[in-house]
Amino acid sequence: MKTQRTLQLLLASIVLMLINACATYPRSGQAALAGTWTNSLGTVWTCRADGTFDVDLNRDGKRDAWGTVTVSGNTATIQRIGGINPKGCNGPGVYTFTRPDKDGLQFTLVSDACKLRKKNVLLAWHRK
Repeated sequence: MKTQRTLQLLLASIVLMLINACATYPRSGQAALAGTWTNSLGTVWTCRADGTFDVDLNRDGKRDAWGTVTVSGNTATIQRIGGINPKGCNGPGVYTFTRPDKDGLQFTLVSDACKLRKKNVLLAWHRK
């Protein structure tokens, strides 16, 4: 009887661990940003695991800007390398981020002089 109860508890623990493993996704680090994201303005942001990104501001399938994003924990530093260069956008933008769910991404401003980047980054992002 005692062995059967122990076996039941062991099986229940294994099932809970498997369910938890399936429900997890990266919430910090470089992997948390990897993927293709879109916001309510229609901006498409493609982040790669190697830290590079492309931005399509007008959904025409062509990259309008590109650069690097460096992640440490839940802090992202976004640096434009090429493409459009509005006033104040030469330096990096620093943001913290959260992943409210597996298909969501939200940023909070730490510092950024680039108005266009702030306008886009601070909106809610959804996995495309």
